[in-house]
Amino acid sequence: MSTEKPIIPHPLIAIIPVVVLIGFLSVIIMLFGSDSLTGGSQIALLLGMAVCVCLSMSIYRVPWDAFENQIKKTLGGVSVTLLILLCVGMLSGSWMISGIVPTLIYYGVQIMSPQFFLMSSCIICAFISLLSGSSWTTIATIGVALLGIGHALGVSEAWTAGAIISGAYFGDKMSPLSDTTILASSAAGVELFTHIRYMMFTTGPTFFITICIFLMAGLDGDVEAVPHVEEYTEGLAGTFNISLWTLVVPVLTAVMIAKRVPSLIVLFVSSLMAGVLALILQPHVLCQIADVTEISAESLTRGLAITFYGSTAVETGNVSLNELVSTSGMAGMLNTIWLILCAMCFGASLVASRMIDSITGVIIQWVRNRVTMVGSSVFTGIFLNVTTGDQYISIVLNADMFKEVFRRQGYEARLLSRTTEDAATVTSVLIPWNTCGMTQSTVLGVATLTYLPYCFFNYLSPLMSFLIAAIGWKIKRKEVKE
Repeated sequence: MSTEKPIIPHPLIAIIPVVVLIGFLSVIIMLFGSDSLTGGSQIALLLGMAVCVCLSMSIYRVPWDAFENQIKKTLGGVSVTLLILLCVGMLSGSWMISGIVPTLIYYGVQIMSPQFFLMSSCIICAFISLLSGSSWTTIATIGVALLGIGHALGVSEAWTAGAIISGAYFGDKMSPLSDTTILASSAAGVELFTHIRYMMFTTGPTFFITICIFLMAGLDGDVEAVPHVEEYTEGLAGTFNISLWTLVVPVLTAVMIAKRVPSLIVLFVSSLMAGVLALILQPHVLCQIADVTEISAESLTRGLAITFYGSTAVETGNVSLNELVSTSGMAGMLNTIWLILCAMCFGASLVASRMIDSITGVIIQWVRNRVTMVGSSVFTGIFLNVTTGDQYISIVLNADMFKEVFRRQGYEARLLSRTTEDAATVTSVLIPWNTCGMTQSTVLGVATLTYLPYCFFNYLSPLMSFLIAAIGWKIKRKEVKE
């Protein structure tokens, strides 16, 4: 096995796999549209990887072992993420069939107003995510319920998904329990709470603007349609056993989150609790899923198993409501997992061949002052999200690449950690083949490109980072001795 580190390719060679990937993805999207993520995009990622490997092995003599080892390392790093995805699918099915989400929708549509719904959804998700430290958990639980409430109130699902994601990623970014927040601060060498406090100078104004946009959109009436509240409440009450007892599971889940129980354990245990709740309160629904009429131990077990792993269809008497309460379980996450594996392989090939170093090296050369330095870091964070397909890799690589640049320019490390989060953390959900983008589109049932225009917080964050750098607000510089 070769131990020699590959040389850095020429930038014009390094950019070829990225151009090939973008070209193939454009063709795939043109041919398949919203179905492009069910297989076509994965092929495009593998073809991009193949081009990268061929160029590296033929021109720069990079051994195959280098690619194989990097792929193993990269896939090993996302193994827990894949398990979390399966648990998210399990949770979404069990929370729906147990009556938890239907109960939240039932009461929520009667309490919330269409005019203030978007703003309220954003704030609720921000609060829950801030407490839990996880945008994924927030979106898979309260986010799904809010999407159902939005349906009943006649609010566009694209607007609702944008509000949910905006709020969830604000909380994820600012929570001391968030893995991305901890990762960004540690990668840049900044104390955690110093990092969080410094982020408020960009994140605070961005979130305020986001809230104002959703408030104005609701008051303006652009997102309001004819409400279907009565149809939804009657359909839910006639199908599920609507009971406040179902809220015991969300409360216990919140307790586990407050106790800082790992996300994987929280999702799995919460799914099991919801399964028990379904056996007690919704046996007739489980029998419908099992396609039998008589309640028995066999039919309940079969129905519960299908709820956890497979697709469920419950007849409510309302076509729109049928679609809302249908779930896909763990099996619904398989396309997401497939996409993540392909994206990780493409990213690993760029890292192993050092093509990613070559491309970012060109970007770093443009650093001349504070604005170009922050702008280059922001652009690189987004670029890494596009090319590597994973926000964790993007955060680490961005911090590593710019750590010395920020130090040489005399700027504090907390500016780098903040810029990394403003770019890499929040934009990951806007990219269809990124782990975050694919996961949230699958959980919410809304295509990434559909909700993207309404995720105001996520694309205003990097712009705000650039703006604050231009103003120089709370950015300090010290003279660096050579």
